[in-house]
Amino acid sequence: MIDVVFVIMLFFMVMAGAVKVENELNTTLPGSTESSSATDFVDEIIISISESGEVALNDEPLDVPDSRDLPRLRDTLMRLKQNADNAKTPAVVTIVSDPNAKYSRTVDVLDVLAFAKIETVTFSVSDE
Repeated sequence: MIDVVFVIMLFFMVMAGAVKVENELNTTLPGSTESSSATDFVDEIIISISESGEVALNDEPLDVPDSRDLPRLRDTLMRLKQNADNAKTPAVVTIVSDPNAKYSRTVDVLDVLAFAKIETVTFSVSDE
């Protein structure tokens, strides 16, 4: 019986050393802070790719499925990038692709974004 008590006591002594104290964890909790200046929210540009390959910018159709160069999209994105650079805000683009759209069409859009030097790009799939 004494052996069992010593084994249990040894177990608890070993485990007590493995417990971390909360003060040791470097955790920053969310809270409210005072801001000295207004916060600017970035306008998000949404490029939609339909199943047929049509490309739309913020729900405005721009280029037809046959066009691989996407000239209207390229020109529009160049203007938007220039405006974002002048305003010193990042140009944020989200590509919303139909699940049945061809992957090559998404690559065409990515090529145009690279040409316009837009680096902040996210992807989404339409729910329709």
